[in-house]
Amino acid sequence: MLFSFQPCIIRILGFSIFFLCMLLFSLPQEDVEISSFHINSTVTSRYAITVITSRVKNQHTDSKEIHFEVKIPKNAFISKFRMTIEGKTYDGVVKEKEAAQQQYSEAVARGESAGVVSSVGRTLEEFKTSVTVAALSKVTFELTYEELLQRRHGKYDLLINAQPMQPVADFKIDVSIKENPGISFLEVKGDLNSGELANAVTTTRSGEEAWIHFYPTSDQQTTCSSCTENGLNGDLIITYDVERTNPNGDIQIMNKYFVHFFAPANLIRTPKNVVFIIDRSGSMYGRKIQQTRSALDHILGDLDSGDHFGLILFDSSVDVWKRELIQATSSNVNLAKQFVKTIQDRGTTDINSAVLKGVEMLNKHQREGSASILILLTDGAPNTGESNPDRIRVNVKEAIGKKMSLYCLGFGFDVNYDFLEKMALENNGFARRIYEDSDASDQLQGFYKEVATLLLFDLELLYEGASNLTETAYSMYYNGSEIIVAGEITNNSLESFKVEVVAFSSRTWTSSTKSTIWRRSVLSFCVLKF
Repeated sequence: MLFSFQPCIIRILGFSIFFLCMLLFSLPQEDVEISSFHINSTVTSRYAITVITSRVKNQHTDSKEIHFEVKIPKNAFISKFRMTIEGKTYDGVVKEKEAAQQQYSEAVARGESAGVVSSVGRTLEEFKTSVTVAALSKVTFELTYEELLQRRHGKYDLLINAQPMQPVADFKIDVSIKENPGISFLEVKGDLNSGELANAVTTTRSGEEAWIHFYPTSDQQTTCSSCTENGLNGDLIITYDVERTNPNGDIQIMNKYFVHFFAPANLIRTPKNVVFIIDRSGSMYGRKIQQTRSALDHILGDLDSGDHFGLILFDSSVDVWKRELIQATSSNVNLAKQFVKTIQDRGTTDINSAVLKGVEMLNKHQREGSASILILLTDGAPNTGESNPDRIRVNVKEAIGKKMSLYCLGFGFDVNYDFLEKMALENNGFARRIYEDSDASDQLQGFYKEVATLLLFDLELLYEGASNLTETAYSMYYNGSEIIVAGEITNNSLESFKVEVVAFSSRTWTSSTKSTIWRRSVLSFCVLKF
């Protein structure tokens, strides 16, 4: 159904756990042969459905426990899992996080088979399950996961991980992509497209479609740079974007439903007022504070001369670099960079006071035709001042009052990321986890590039002749991203279906009204005008 495009569905099901009632005996995994391992991914209109099929044989004369472990993207959700043993198929059941976790725990306590999804790094989650297979018998595992590809930095990434745990004679990855506007560029990257393995990758493109095949031999699966005697272990990353010849965006219709992809690019950059709120508490000691300084040095250099900015440092106390926001001139940016070099870790963590101070600064420096943004970087949980996360969220939401956007960056694994994510989502922003690795500075810069070029703000997408719409109001639109709205066409009448986008931009802004920047119908298209 078309409404499976809705991001909210993906977030709810992304933490799903499968529950499969079958008897489990704990025996070591030996004498197990994977006769085939196939991954088939089909992408249609940015929506990917991937099926992993593994056929495994117990070559021993006794029953054996056979494990099935695969990694899937964090933004994906499992829509189906089944096992076929001796001609009989057992289907898993999708459960939401809380209900599934309870059933999983109960199943393990009873000694029954159960599968669970758990995080295994920055971009992947791991699904694990086991089943006992009779002597000389076979089992087929089939897992299907789905995801709506997110456009970032002007491209989509389809990530496929392969780690079958042994060389497989019949190993295949097949990817097909179909995008009605046409594919503007396509690139295959990742460990599985490097060195000797690159010879196993074939790519074909034809207008609206592309096909990628990866068929490595058994020898190639053990001799590549990322391989071991246990076979392949790596990612295949397909990066692409679509043609955008129509600045009005792209509407695709199926039966009585539509999906609107809106990603205008040739717009004037809109100035922003941005306050960076930087945690300098004791837990930021060492590499974290060094990487934060390095990232801020680059981020400040990327500010546009029309932007205004401020710096707030906090631990148990809150200090501001300047009492008011200042323009991002080259001289002011250089002064800020010098100040950033002096940041030292100390004290505890008063997130509440720091964020409220940022809101106060932005409220004092409102400029017509500009948007206000708060960027919070912290590695810990609030532990001084107001330390109740729920109360802090209430305070921040009341102070912001939908007038600005808050982005939260959680540094490391000790951070209360759930709190930061909820607080950001409640205030027109989003959260990102910054992993405490050697490239943390690059991660911070990568986040900032997502929000560096503001094109539109305070958007509202209006659909005449439509109902059952997904989210239609957005606080910001940044270059390289994409807005997607799905809905149902009322009475299945294309003639009455019209779309209007209302937003502020640097050239259409007026002090009293919003300006209509875009209008079209399904049957007649207009040019984006300012």
